Amino acid sequence: MTGRPRRPGWVAVAAAAIVLAGATWFWSASLLPGSYPMTSMGYPDYGGGPSAPTPHGHDHSAGGIPVTQLVPDPARPADVRVDLVARAQRVNLPGVTEFDGYTLNGSTPGPTINARTGDLVEVRVTNDNVPGGITLHWHGVDLPNGMDGVAGVTQDAIRLGGSYVYRFVAQEGTYWYHSHQLSHPQVTGGLLGALIVAPADAVPRSVEVPALVHFYGGLRTINGVPGVVRSSARAGATVRVRVINTDQGPMPVWVTGAAYRVVAVDGRTVNQPPPVSGRAMLVTAGGRADLELRVPDGGARVEVAGASIVLGADGAPSGPAPREFVDLLHYGSPLPPRFDPDRPDRRFDYRIGRRFGLLNGRPGSWWTINDGMFPNVPMFVVRVGEVVRFSVSNVSGEVHPMHLHGHHLLVLARDGVRATGSPWLVDSLNVENGESYEVAMVADNPGIWMDHCHNLPHAAEGLMTHLMYEGYRTPFIVGGEHANHPE
Repeated sequence: MTGRPRRPGWVAVAAAAIVLAGATWFWSASLLPGSYPMTSMGYPDYGGGPSAPTPHGHDHSAGGIPVTQLVPDPARPADVRVDLVARAQRVNLPGVTEFDGYTLNGSTPGPTINARTGDLVEVRVTNDNVPGGITLHWHGVDLPNGMDGVAGVTQDAIRLGGSYVYRFVAQEGTYWYHSHQLSHPQVTGGLLGALIVAPADAVPRSVEVPALVHFYGGLRTINGVPGVVRSSARAGATVRVRVINTDQGPMPVWVTGAAYRVVAVDGRTVNQPPPVSGRAMLVTAGGRADLELRVPDGGARVEVAGASIVLGADGAPSGPAPREFVDLLHYGSPLPPRFDPDRPDRRFDYRIGRRFGLLNGRPGSWWTINDGMFPNVPMFVVRVGEVVRFSVSNVSGEVHPMHLHGHHLLVLARDGVRATGSPWLVDSLNVENGESYEVAMVADNPGIWMDHCHNLPHAAEGLMTHLMYEGYRTPFIVGGEHANHPE
């Protein structure tokens, strides 16, 4: 009896070897070096504007002005001085199960830093015992690049026993500070605090109520307190509640018992904001919103899911979250922009997606920018003084709070509908799945700036890139002897 001819064994072995070699190549190609300049990763995108490659190509670790020179006048004395000591320790907050976390000066959140517009703020940060190193990033402050506090980009991580001094001129608004070294575990663990900058005049315009919202031990807290926080405000007072969302996703905030106005977003004043009733304000991860209201005789509450601030002696009863939201695209009164966003020098696409692949040897479904997985992502290159426009879209299946360091973006349109309200300026833009935005800015703050999702695990999973000014460089690297790891 004759059978079908057998395929020689060596053919099967060769095929298996080819498959294995291919898999090994893809795996090894996905590995990140042990140390590298962050700015050498990816590819330059000039947005249709001029390019002038240097002898060093796209490697912004060589040639040009170092970011370490981008600092305030070193001879100017500080108006506000703060010393912060960071510790890794067992944290015990009232009403929260003890956990291993981080503190600044023995507390989390860390001390609220208060300043006035134009003050030179100087903050000395010391790492007492945080083994992975730390930095502090001043979220939303358009400060000089050398003070931005990003490990491996604008500084080395502060190692055990070391100190670093941050200096910047304060801009009116609500901001916060947090670690940008191993940022997801350190921010989640409590290495953060509020920065409040009042107007330069000394006359208080309202009762100030900071409201830094953060999850500890699975509980949503306001200023480290779960449940109900009581304010000193009384009936008849005008109150400004400065809401800061330090967590990973968008957060509705609403008021029961009174109408309110959204007077500022991401540290920028809203022009002629009308009163709001029966609608919530959506504050994205990293974002801030200042709500102003007059406390009625029956009291009022500013609420987020799971926590609230009581205003007035008794305070209004808690109410459910409204289903409708303030739409900043059409809220407030318009003002002419200080630049022409319809005549940009550069136009960039910023398409957020997701696909299966290998990231640093790990298989998974990873985020993409313009169809590329990190590190094969665009680095947006600009020149000082240019008008820059971005088309941002999201088809990834999840919401992304996108944060550009060192700049505020003017929102021009959402899903093709043009903005008609007050100038909507953001440093943290909430981009829902299926949404698209047109935003613009003036490139007026030179340096090398992180641009990433502020759902911090997403950034660690590759949803980050850079805005780079031509002619500037960084001497810092990711990894290396300082073990710099910004995400």
